[in-house]
Amino acid sequence: MIAPLQILLFLLLALAGPAVVLTRNPVPQSIAVSFYGLVLAMIFFLHQAPDVALSQIVVGAIALPLMILLAVAKVKSREAAGK
Repeated sequence: MIAPLQILLFLLLALAGPAVVLTRNPVPQSIAVSFYGLVLAMIFFLHQAPDVALSQIVVGAIALPLMILLAVAKVKSREAAGK
């Protein structure tokens, strides 16, 4: 039987996925990616996979958004130096 928490998390996941894809600005997109990673980690934890959930938190909710923001900052600094 599917618990109400599972239904809520799957709905959040279904809403967060298109939000990541449809967001054009990199800063809000990195926030959306982080939210998507956290929801996915909660689903993994709910399905008795805490090791996968911790890996997802580190990679999907911290490392990936940080790399996106660092890449955007580097591109902006190079654009500013080139002008």
